[in-house]
Amino acid sequence: MRTWKTQMEAAKKGIQTPELKIVAEKEQMDAEMLRRLVACGQAVIPANIHHTALSPEGIGAGLRTKINVNLGVSSDCSQYEAELQKVRLALDFGAESIMDLSNFGTTGVFRKELIRRSAAMVGTVPVYDAVGHAGKELEELTSDDFLSVAEAHAKEGVDFMTIHAGINRRAVETFRRQGRKLNLVSRGGALLFAWMELTGNENPFFQRYDELLGLLRAHDVTISLGDALRPGCLADGSDGGQLSELIELGDLTRRAWEKDVAVLVEGPGHMAMDEIEANVKMQKRLCHGAPFYVLGPLVTDIGAGYDHITAAIGGAMAAAAGADFLCYVTPAEHLRLPDLSDVRDGIMASKIAAHAADIAKKIPHARERDNRMADARREMDWEAMFACAMDGEKAKARFESVPPADRHTCSMCGKMCAVRITNRILNGKDEEKGKD
Repeated sequence: MRTWKTQMEAAKKGIQTPELKIVAEKEQMDAEMLRRLVACGQAVIPANIHHTALSPEGIGAGLRTKINVNLGVSSDCSQYEAELQKVRLALDFGAESIMDLSNFGTTGVFRKELIRRSAAMVGTVPVYDAVGHAGKELEELTSDDFLSVAEAHAKEGVDFMTIHAGINRRAVETFRRQGRKLNLVSRGGALLFAWMELTGNENPFFQRYDELLGLLRAHDVTISLGDALRPGCLADGSDGGQLSELIELGDLTRRAWEKDVAVLVEGPGHMAMDEIEANVKMQKRLCHGAPFYVLGPLVTDIGAGYDHITAAIGGAMAAAAGADFLCYVTPAEHLRLPDLSDVRDGIMASKIAAHAADIAKKIPHARERDNRMADARREMDWEAMFACAMDGEKAKARFESVPPADRHTCSMCGKMCAVRITNRILNGKDEEKGKD
């Protein structure tokens, strides 16, 4: 019988939960060390008590950098079967997290099916669903409506929720006073800002924060403190609005921990490369070491059509500096709802960024697969190379699309392959050097 409500409460009591032991084994980490990290909030294990299909993952200090895949329907693209294909792809490619950002139609049907199928943790942004859930226009919603949709998601089995509780009246005042080139680009932040302006009320997630924490605690839901004032272009990076909200998020982090609710803190969307490391360190300092969840950051504003690359550059830099969780970005970012091909490209770009950062952070065992790839390349063992590759299927297809005359090389270098030449010389097989 459980004597604890949340993973954090159990860790504080010295209990190694079944989920914690699974994560420790996956990470090849001492379970007691992981328990201490969860207890102090530097690592989280999002694991809603109702998500029975979950294979738990940890996010935070000393752990592998995880990635999240966003999907969900919109009013212009509302085919749930297409989104379920993306779910299958994300799971096949090893994404640790899937967020349902659906904002149109009967979202609960898809969300329940996602939770039933997904071994990956599942996240949502309840404010997206508030209008449809309550059946009202935005300005007609009450604070009860906002909390009720969060409770509904928690009861369905959502493991973590993005809650934009930091955009309160103080943060809005700073944003208004300073001004911005691109204003608000966070959908959830913009909805709450509009509701606050239309009704004259305080952000309900901030005003009733303790009540919100109580319902999250009841179902062991991790709160992901959303960055409603994140910069949406380079010109707005590290401005007063972003930083004023970050200060609020630091206080909200502390209050959540007091209620044994685990916390992720979300970070900037667009930011110049030379500002990324400072932002990560600032977040860790102001939010007391809570795991950092970043979208990108996108390091230029003009990569439309290739924003999976601009985000992977920023994501690798952020994770190397200490960020713990990367939200993927697809080539369709800023342009349309991503299709299956976009999702695949976004996942791979994000996984490469996360893995590169883990090597830089000296995460234990992070380089083992790279070392196996080096061995396979030295031996010119193509099947072993495909097995080591993150996307072995694509690697093999590329290799076989222009097959070499000699299987010991590829079609780029042929007999002039540096590895082949060196191997032959070192192995004493230089009798054909004139002929080759």
